[in-house]
Amino acid sequence: MSISNTSLDAAGGAASSGTSPSGASPIDPVIDDLWDRRGELTPDDADARKSIVAAIDAIDAGEARVAAVAADGSVVVDERAKRAILLSFKVLDMVESSAGDFRYHDRVPLKTRFDGVRVVPGAIVRWGAYIAPGTILMPSYTNIGGYVGTGSMVDTWATVGSCAQVGERVHLSGGVGLGGVLEPPNAVPVVVEDDAFVGSRCMVVDGARVRRGAKLGAGAILTASTHVFDATTGEEYPRGEIPERAVAVGSTRIRSFPAGDFGMPCILVLRTLAEGEIHDKLALNDVLREHGVAGG
Repeated sequence: MSISNTSLDAAGGAASSGTSPSGASPIDPVIDDLWDRRGELTPDDADARKSIVAAIDAIDAGEARVAAVAADGSVVVDERAKRAILLSFKVLDMVESSAGDFRYHDRVPLKTRFDGVRVVPGAIVRWGAYIAPGTILMPSYTNIGGYVGTGSMVDTWATVGSCAQVGERVHLSGGVGLGGVLEPPNAVPVVVEDDAFVGSRCMVVDGARVRRGAKLGAGAILTASTHVFDATTGEEYPRGEIPERAVAVGSTRIRSFPAGDFGMPCILVLRTLAEGEIHDKLALNDVLREHGVAGG
């Protein structure tokens, strides 16, 4: 199934085919009115600022989220939540802040709510990102609009970009980069689903998707336009998606150009794990080692 760009309309229903994960946007519809006159908003507009801060607070607390996977498997974007984030840059003043000896000057403050979360020194999370209880944050960075589900680990130097959505029991290994997508408001963000594993130094950007239980070997680059092939059958999967429970690695395929033949990046699916292997990291490492690839 290809990446869907379903969004919630101003009335809270689905703007196109697909099912909303919540049935309606929990964000106040006043955000849509403010969006229509965004060109005139300034930090002096106290009423607008109050409404926008309330919307970001809801995202920060997990009461609203930028995107989620619906029952039919499509990714549904709450465009109103995205608009609230973009509007916050219009109405918030630049403020000085500090964390120990570090000094900052920004419109978006750091997150202060970490109920049940283990936050290791060096981890940075901006206000407007939701981190579920049971999550572990090593020295890493999570941007506004990001969502990290319970039981997940954001490992050292990993980045969860703006509005990137990470499911439950996900492991983002050291140096993983999940790209951020803020504009346009209806753009689908990066989605990493439950029980996925993303190996060290992987880059998942441009609204790409790692489906449930998939394992991505170290150093792979996945964009929305990346070709994904089955190593056994040669079948091509939807671009920009690692299939459910697939063990996949970065690879190249030879393409001919006027200047010669060159290796173009792609993703290779080595095998598909059985349901019982989803949580078995040893099984993953064995598959990767068999093909001379590190798990990360």
